[in-house]
Amino acid sequence: MNDYFIQVDQVHKDYKIEKSEIKVLRGVNLDVRRGEWIALLGASGSGKTTLLNIVGALETPDKGEVTFDGFKYTSMSREKAADFRLTKVGFIFQAYHMLPELTILENVKLPAMLKGRHGEDVSAEAKDLLEKVGLGHRLRHKPAELSGGEQQRAAIARSLINTPQLVLADEPTGNLDSQTGSEILEIFKKLHDSDSGKTLIMVTHDPDVANLADRIVHMKDGIIVENA
Repeated sequence: MNDYFIQVDQVHKDYKIEKSEIKVLRGVNLDVRRGEWIALLGASGSGKTTLLNIVGALETPDKGEVTFDGFKYTSMSREKAADFRLTKVGFIFQAYHMLPELTILENVKLPAMLKGRHGEDVSAEAKDLLEKVGLGHRLRHKPAELSGGEQQRAAIARSLINTPQLVLADEPTGNLDSQTGSEILEIFKKLHDSDSGKTLIMVTHDPDVANLADRIVHMKDGIIVENA
């Protein structure tokens, strides 16, 4: 039996900008155990976000393979990739990506609705998640009425609405002050330590943030230079 929940095998990714070709990932290998919290640490341009996007099936590699719980998924169709993201993965972005015309409650419910889930049960789940991240009093507010930290709390709740097995976070504290960032990281710690035992992969350039994870994976120039 394979001990690894996620396996990244010799993944390459290039981007073409006009006549130039930029090699972003240069043969990355990474194994992640179920329930592990991984921090991808490195400077801007090191390939962290691209690797995160490939693991989350937002992008496909030019070469190599990614295996999720024994299933190789990097050659999926767009439709299957979209279903995979909705079903298996929760995303937390630096920029929050809240839809401004919807309330916070509606934003959290949206991934469930895209999956075809509706009704009072979904509303109750969304309210419960918002309560857990300290936003039970903000259900009817629009994103513009919330602080950055509150929007990121809502984004965490949204990422969990479909009970994903994997949570991917791209610089989740990057737009926040240190105090608010610490509060967000406390939510991550509770999520990791909970009975659900979520597998977390987090991108950061901050060593202090990375040190909270079980393991730090250092990236530089599209490769992993240290994995400990």
